[in-house]
Parts: sequence; C-alpha cells; structure tokens
Amino acid sequence: MPASVVITDPADPRVADFRDLKAGDRPAGRERGTGPVIVEGVPAVERLLASPYRVRAVFGVPGRVAALELPDGVAAYEADKWVLSEVIGFRLTRGVVASADRRPPAHLDELLAGPDPAAPRRLAVLEALNDAENLGSIARSAVALGVDGVLLDPRCADPLYRRSVRVSMGHVLSLPFAVLPDWPGGLERLHEAGYLSVALTPAADAVDLTDVDPRAHPRTAVLLGAEGPGLTPEAQQAATVRARIPMRAGVDSLGVAAAAAIAFAALR
Repeated sequence: MPASVVITDPADPRVADFRDLKAGDRPAGRERGTGPVIVEGVPAVERLLASPYRVRAVFGVPGRVAALELPDGVAAYEADKWVLSEVIGFRLTRGVVASADRRPPAHLDELLAGPDPAAPRRLAVLEALNDAENLGSIARSAVALGVDGVLLDPRCADPLYRRSVRVSMGHVLSLPFAVLPDWPGGLERLHEAGYLSVALTPAADAVDLTDVDPRAHPRTAVLLGAEGPGLTPEAQQAATVRARIPMRAGVDSLGVAAAAAIAFAALR
C-alpha cells in the first residue's frame, strides 16, 4: 500500500481534483461530463477500486484512508477533518473521497447485444431524468435487481456526477450505460434487437405491470420518465406496451426511483 502524504495547506495543488466539490465535479469553464469521477465513502471507494475506472487519487482523514487497500500507483493524501472540509467545501461525514478518470459511454450496439446476444437481458431506459440523486438511486436498484445496463436520452443527468455516484453507493460504476441520441425514434433499435419495451405510466388505460410476463419476454427494457412529468406521450407511443403499477385508490403515482425498483423486481 502506498504511503499517504499529509496535506496541511488547503491550496495544495495535489488535491485539486477535490477542490470545492459543492460547486460541481469540474472547474468553472469545463464542459459537463468532463471532470473526474468523484466517489465518497469507504464502501463506494472500495467498489471504485474493483471497477474498470482508473483511480487517480484518494483523500481523507487518516483512519479512513488506512482502511483502504490501495494498489500501487494511486496517490493517497491525508488531512485532518478541518483541512479536508476546507478543500472540498463541506463537512464530509464519510471521511474519504477518491477521484478517477472517466470512461466513455458504452457503444450502443454492444450494450444492446450484451456479452451473449442470445442470452436474456434487461435494460433501464431513462427519459429527461435530470435529477442526479434519482438517477443514482435507480442505478443502485438496477444493479441489485439484475438490470444489465442503462440507456439515457440526451437530456438525462450525468450518471457519473458525484451525487449520482454517492446515492448509488458506487454501484453505478459497475453498470454500463449508453446515450440514445435519437429520441424517441431510437427506441426502434431496441425492438430490432429483440427487446420488449415497457413504458411505465400511472394512466388508467395502461396494462397492469403484473400482466407482463418476463418469462415470455427474455429481453425487456423498462422506460422511465422524470419525477413529476413522467414519460412524454411520444416515448409512450414508441414503446411496445404501456404498463402501470397497481396502487391503492387515492395514490396517483410513486416517485420514479421507487417505481423503477418495483418494475425491475416485477420483470426479473
């Protein structure tokens, strides 16, 4: 394990990856999605270390940094909690952060096919989901419930933004994702690849989600819209089937993260 360097000056350039994180994951003037991936907390950093992402540096209070088995070549920095807070811009209750190089999105055709084009496969497809924390929660449920990848329309939040990674507990780092630039026309590419696309909606004329038999459809894609507006009529029209989660009378809908978890479990 590499020896940690003690940081005493909050302006030390060696911890520039972690400076003023409350303002975002990248310095002012840089494009969205171009900064390093920022991961918070020992469990999430451990998942980062087991992922394909190249770790750049780890920074935290001494006990938390020492708890990690860092490979050679990873810069390790320690500081007391006051210096750490001054660098990152807020009090970090998890005690450690790491930065990693970004990886490009997966190639769409490869994501659709998967390692075995004949094997069952499930995807989450997100439209205009611009809340980073909801996206992170959906990613965590997706990994837990066997979803193999995520497709994003061009308006979705960055799945590698710090808040998405934090809420996912680092699980988003093991979830392949790709962008579907032609929306919603690009959904036809899923259908050509053998997917049944299921658009979630609370509409009364949608079929009951429990009536969609996953055994009859080994390749399934669950479409989810943003909190509040949900899927656009155009996206619902482009899907194979519109489905609703049966709910008690008087409740019109669920939050998108909860609805996603239910759908992933129901179509497992």
